[in-house]
Amino acid sequence: MKLDNVDVNERPGYDAVMTDIADYVMGYEIKSELAYETARYCLMDTLGCGILALKFPACTKLLGPVVDGADMPGSGVRIPGTKHELDPVQGAFNIGAMIRWLDYNDTWLAAEWGHPSDNLGTILAVADYMGRSGKADYTMRDVLTAMIMAHEIQGCLALENSFNKVGLDHVVLVKCASVAVAMKLLGGTREQIIDALSLSWTDGQSLRTYRHAPNAGSRKSWAAGDACRRAVQLSLMTMAGEMGYPSALTAPKWGFYDVLFGGNAFKFQRAYGSYVMENVLFKISYPAEYHSQTAVECAAQLYPQVKDRLDDIEQIVLTTHDAAIRIICKVGPLHNPADRDHCLQYMVAVPLIHGDLTADHYEDGVAADPRIDALRDKMVIEEDKRYSAEYHEPQKRAFANAIQIFFKDGTETEKVEVEYPIGHPRRREEGIPLLLAKAEHNFKTHYDAGHADKIMAFMSDQKHLESMKVTDFMAALV
Repeated sequence: MKLDNVDVNERPGYDAVMTDIADYVMGYEIKSELAYETARYCLMDTLGCGILALKFPACTKLLGPVVDGADMPGSGVRIPGTKHELDPVQGAFNIGAMIRWLDYNDTWLAAEWGHPSDNLGTILAVADYMGRSGKADYTMRDVLTAMIMAHEIQGCLALENSFNKVGLDHVVLVKCASVAVAMKLLGGTREQIIDALSLSWTDGQSLRTYRHAPNAGSRKSWAAGDACRRAVQLSLMTMAGEMGYPSALTAPKWGFYDVLFGGNAFKFQRAYGSYVMENVLFKISYPAEYHSQTAVECAAQLYPQVKDRLDDIEQIVLTTHDAAIRIICKVGPLHNPADRDHCLQYMVAVPLIHGDLTADHYEDGVAADPRIDALRDKMVIEEDKRYSAEYHEPQKRAFANAIQIFFKDGTETEKVEVEYPIGHPRRREEGIPLLLAKAEHNFKTHYDAGHADKIMAFMSDQKHLESMKVTDFMAALV
């Protein structure tokens, strides 16, 4: 209500979006054993990818304290695979940056895209901090519970609400979900959780600039870590008594909806439960942006037929869905690894040449191979409307791609089509053994074989893992 030029300063009740999240976090009991089992696989895969990222100096140069000497030896958050012991805010950034660096673990794709496992940066940092400070004695069951809830909050918000269409990065959802579970781990009340959530929405939000041509760059690899860091900072401020803002989303003119979301309110497809964790998508075979996973699989299948005929190729027809066209189709120079792992044409060219796609294939040495750009120049991108429609169907969530190659002599390959990547729930039985092998390989890139085997042993035993104290778990990863 407004009277002439005077605002009526009657404080409203808190926005329902925020109170619903708080009620879920505080009151919902997760009974799904499938969710807990999948969370364990997610934990294993996510940490394995973070450990693999330690091979890359572009990642490790960002790890450690904000400034030299700002460590907390003996009491700080342990950063897996390193000797760092940090305050929980910087600890969340370190863990979050590690696990997202290679874009190689779980993902969730709907109206919005994202990686719910990013929240593990916050969850592990806060849980270890609480244990080492003597404020709580959490077990890994508590961590898995927090993971399931963070997945659910981020994933349900993503189902019907496209932040990318208004230019915002999906890490806004990491911050929101991380705040909710961090506040619970910190011992916050329902009211404090709502206050902290309001602070997360009143923040300025990250733009998607760094994910798209012509500005794609390495910030996309640490943006989630930054969201984790901010979530912990806002949560600690709230626990210290910082106030909240009841209509952070809905306030006319000044709220999130009017300022950043085109005046539209969030829409919801389902109530919070454990759906997202149960149906999360794993990246098992390739460290590639998820919309390209099946295209890379198609290219790898075609490799035996084309490896000795690369110079004879006239045209490569890539049939894909609208989301891939919008996000990862680009022509012209690719300037860095972050640019390359978000280029559909690059991610198809590499397995046509090498038969595989690994994180090392994005580095400058491999990218200098002139055959890659030669193949990129021969690619034609076509949309299949069925692919685009089935991408959004709740019972399918397909990520179809197809490739057919035409040669200069008039011959052609068959059209190879893959609708569901190996990390999709429809291919779980096929995928889980490969996920375990991937995790073991990733741990062994950093730890000696005995240490890696020990890690795999306790992560492979559901009951043993759930009973472990978080402090013991983190100590085992140092």
